This record gives sequence, C-alpha cells and structure tokens, in this order.
Amino acid sequence: MRIAVFNGPNLNLLGIREPAIYGTTTLGEIEARLEAVGAELGITLLFSQFNDEGRMIDAIHNCYGVVDGALVNAGAWTHTSLAIRDALTAVRLPYAEVHLSNIWGREPERRHSWLAPGAIGVIAGFGADGYELALRGLVQALRRSSES
Repeated sequence: MRIAVFNGPNLNLLGIREPAIYGTTTLGEIEARLEAVGAELGITLLFSQFNDEGRMIDAIHNCYGVVDGALVNAGAWTHTSLAIRDALTAVRLPYAEVHLSNIWGREPERRHSWLAPGAIGVIAGFGADGYELALRGLVQALRRSSES
C-alpha cells in the first residue's frame, strides 16, 4: 500500500512557527515518525509540502492510480480551497485530514473545512501525534474497504 502525505503552506516552518499553537516538532521529525509507523504497517509513504496551491493540486492529480490514499494537512487552504477538495475528489483519492491544532477551537475563519466532507476521517488538536493517529486510521479504513 502506498500513501501520499500532503502538507500545505507554512508547514515547512513547523518547530519555529507559533510553537504555542503548533508545537516544537519539525515537519522532518513528523515524517521520520511516520516512516517508522509506515514500516510497522508495511506501507510506503510519499511526502510532499507545498507553499503553492497549484503545485499541490498538480501533485494530487499525479497520484491518480499511483497511491491508495492520502494523509492531508492543507494548512490554511483547508478553510479556503474548493480546488484542493475537487482535485482529491476528481482522482478518487481516499484521504484523511489532519491538523495540529483544533481548528474548531480557533478563530472563526478557521472553523470550517472544505476538505472534511470528502474525508474518511479528520484528526485535529493532537499536535504532531495527530499525524500518526490519522495514518493508522486511514490504513485501517483502506484495508477494511479492500476486504469487502
């Protein structure tokens, strides 16, 4: 099983960006932890981070027929981008949405996700640990789906 991990804008600054909200764990550390979990689960992970929305959409398109699912932290695009949701839907890519902070406990403009309606599940508010929770849940759901 192959899983794409998509990270949106400013997530390359994890560890230094607003640590009171996002923690001190870097994106590299999150990816290393996910690699260990991936090895445990017997899956391959493909990591990417984008500060350009169009490049992220192109990468999603390129996943068609290549990966089995995706873990998506679209960052601020969560609240603004129908285009990212449309791309995920267009290539029929099952995905789990993850956020470091609890978006529903933040500013009003961050309390809506355009991605959540199409997601298998959403994990928010558990910091860097949320990535592992979302990955395990996504893989379990995909395996259940392939068995039926």
